[in-house]
Amino acid sequence: MKKVKLKVPATVANLVCGFDILGMAIHEPYDEMELKILESPEIIIKHKDHFDLPEEPSKNVAGVVLLKIQERLNLKKGFEVIIHKNIKPGSGLGSSAASAAGAVMGANILLGNIFTKEELVHFAMFGEELASGVKHADNIAPCIFGGITLVKSSNPVDIVPLNSPDLFVTAVHPQVEVKTSDARQILKKNILLKDAIEQWGNIAGLVAGIQKNDFALIGRSLNDVIVEPIRSILIPKFDEIKEKSLNIGALGGGISGSGPSIFMLSEKEETAKNIAQLMKSIYDEMEIESFVYVSKINPSGIKIIED
Repeated sequence: MKKVKLKVPATVANLVCGFDILGMAIHEPYDEMELKILESPEIIIKHKDHFDLPEEPSKNVAGVVLLKIQERLNLKKGFEVIIHKNIKPGSGLGSSAASAAGAVMGANILLGNIFTKEELVHFAMFGEELASGVKHADNIAPCIFGGITLVKSSNPVDIVPLNSPDLFVTAVHPQVEVKTSDARQILKKNILLKDAIEQWGNIAGLVAGIQKNDFALIGRSLNDVIVEPIRSILIPKFDEIKEKSLNIGALGGGISGSGPSIFMLSEKEETAKNIAQLMKSIYDEMEIESFVYVSKINPSGIKIIED
């Protein structure tokens, strides 16, 4: 293949208590990316959106990961990448991960699928490092593997695909910006042992609930005593949205990635849609523009778009 078009989904990272280790892919929003292999070693990045992201390869998350692939293979060929971004940067829905994951997936297809999915995650983490200053894979892994993933280790990369329960995801993106790098800087450097123990129990319970399709256990485990209490102060009306969503039937939820997006899980589509209306109305009252998405968990991640 000389050219490939991809549909690259948004992702919800952390899943409340699983900071930097849990993530899931959703169906909307998504980016569209087109990659073409070049006979010369140059890398060309073109953005067909209004976000004014840098197109110099060394300053663009898609460009950086392609440079790493070239370096690894001593590759004399290059790539042209056209990105139509619908996942807004700074949304907390895996915008930088989508660009990085889409770039490595597209390059791999054009090169004959020579890398494993774990190797693709390894390359894509260089894009996350550029975007946030830290190599983390909780958005990248579900984007590439699909569904819900556990990052057992990022060095070396060890990804565990989990079950994808038949649940609905409601995500709201208020149009305020929270940079991942800023959201990381406010976190505590040390935590109490009792908080760590409670958090470990929640993570283990959440993974067990996901694997067993035990929705009650999932709901009881969606609790974060370490990160959410600090980061939530950056998100307008977070506590109100969470409390009211739980009151009308949500299993649970919290901050998507580093925010400002908020997600909630529900058993029924009707509940998910009611939560969407609730989220929108709260931000409308504040005169904050917001975008709301209702989606199933996306089991396949990145997809090839057929011409």
